[in-house]
Amino acid sequence: MPRKLGRTSAQRRAMLRAMVTYLLENGKIETTVTRAKEVSSVAEKMVTLGKKKTLASRRLALAYITKEDVVKKLFDEIAPKYAERNGGYTRIVRIGPRRGDAAEMAVLELVD
Repeated sequence: MPRKLGRTSAQRRAMLRAMVTYLLENGKIETTVTRAKEVSSVAEKMVTLGKKKTLASRRLALAYITKEDVVKKLFDEIAPKYAERNGGYTRIVRIGPRRGDAAEMAVLELVD
């Protein structure tokens, strides 16, 4: 069962879309461990779509990722890097508790 992250389904989907877009644009994001795990699974699916190189997969990626130039980057730069790799495109590194509420923080990054 997917994690709810204390949000309605629409808010959750919007947050995941924004975070996946930001991750693919910048290569790494800092967030809580639970969010990182959720974003990681969606980001892996997007990279897999990027590896297919079909118009249908590009359109599916465009339907989820919020910026067109990020989709172009995914298909032209990111996905070809992982051509011979079967999954495991992201890495979660725990960085300790957050100062305000002691939530467990992590860095989610694309593997080189």
